[in-house]
Amino acid sequence: MKIAIFGTTLYAAVMASLLAQYGHDVYVCNESSHRPAFDIKEQEVVDALEKQFRSGFLKYCNFEQLSLEVDAYIFSFNTAQEHLARGALQKLKQRTIIHPKLMINASSFGLHGTQALKALLPQDDWAYFPDTVQEGRAFQSITGASRLILGCEEARAQRLIQEMLRPLFPRAQEYLFMPVLDAEFTKLSISGMLAARISYMNDLAVVAEKLNIDIENVRQGLAADSRIGAGYLYSGAGFGGENFSQDILTLTSAVSNTGVKSQLLAQVWDINEQQKEFLFRKLWAYFHGNLAGKTVAIWGAAFKENSSSTHYSPIHTMLEALWAQGVTVKLHDPQALDEIREQYAERSDLILCQDQYQAADQAHALCLLTAWKQYWSPDYGQLKQRMEHPLLLDGRNIYDPGYVKAQGFAYMGVGRS
Repeated sequence: MKIAIFGTTLYAAVMASLLAQYGHDVYVCNESSHRPAFDIKEQEVVDALEKQFRSGFLKYCNFEQLSLEVDAYIFSFNTAQEHLARGALQKLKQRTIIHPKLMINASSFGLHGTQALKALLPQDDWAYFPDTVQEGRAFQSITGASRLILGCEEARAQRLIQEMLRPLFPRAQEYLFMPVLDAEFTKLSISGMLAARISYMNDLAVVAEKLNIDIENVRQGLAADSRIGAGYLYSGAGFGGENFSQDILTLTSAVSNTGVKSQLLAQVWDINEQQKEFLFRKLWAYFHGNLAGKTVAIWGAAFKENSSSTHYSPIHTMLEALWAQGVTVKLHDPQALDEIREQYAERSDLILCQDQYQAADQAHALCLLTAWKQYWSPDYGQLKQRMEHPLLLDGRNIYDPGYVKAQGFAYMGVGRS
């Protein structure tokens, strides 16, 4: 099949490389014929795109170079790029294409987003393919799915979708087709359910701390129950991420617009926002509110490991709270420093460090916000030598409290003693 992909999201990059890998002729289309600047930092995805480009199955083109014989068009844009999707459709509308064609909306436009696009090209067969790609495990997010949720009711479009994805998902039972609006709401609801699990664990962590209970034991017990499972049960400094967080806000707004008041959804979001202040409150209490003039090291700015994105990350809440108290922050992150530098520019109370141990120099506390693998087994001797005061605040519960304390550190986790 000939497939055109519009957009520069991680989903667009992953689908382009996967479909090209299995022999489809894939055209990544943008304003120029040059390669688009995909919103990705994952080397595995970058390498896959390059490999498929060299193979000839993946091509970069503009609208004039795009074949008129394309079988399927995929649109993948983030929440703020709806104007780009509409612009692409307006240009397609002017082309001498034989309709109907398969049009797949994989954008994060919320409820009725597909219908809004369909209004521009109503003669085509429209489907919704939720963007479930996760940063850090981009390919596995697609290839590891046990069943695909797809908004599509037309039999002709369903057959084309199944043929397009047949190399990845060859069995009919791997497809769950439903009306487009149902699929859009399902995608938001999945994010809501996952967020509820995280917020529930964070709520329990606060109680566990009061009762001198280790939340890690509780987490393992919950995960051992086959009815619950282990996914998204980690308490910590709060979840983030542009698509995930935006899904929760969109779902909350959609429910509110129906006239139904969902106390659960509002609490899920409120708990998460409060959780982003959790480590600061611990730090404040530890130093009895005397933080002025102190230096705090932070490991991790990205909303999750293996990502350079700081959208809705706890780092922003932490920075603002610390700066309000006159604290100097020394920050390290393997990938997100450029985004932090772009957002906050140069300021004397923010020192960006290329080495994680450099960030600990003369620090009165070390706060871990992102569970990058390189942070899991630190050189405690070097840390203690560099730090002004050996306080470790573990915002992701990746350390063993007993072991850390045995190294001469004061330790504070989330729901751990």
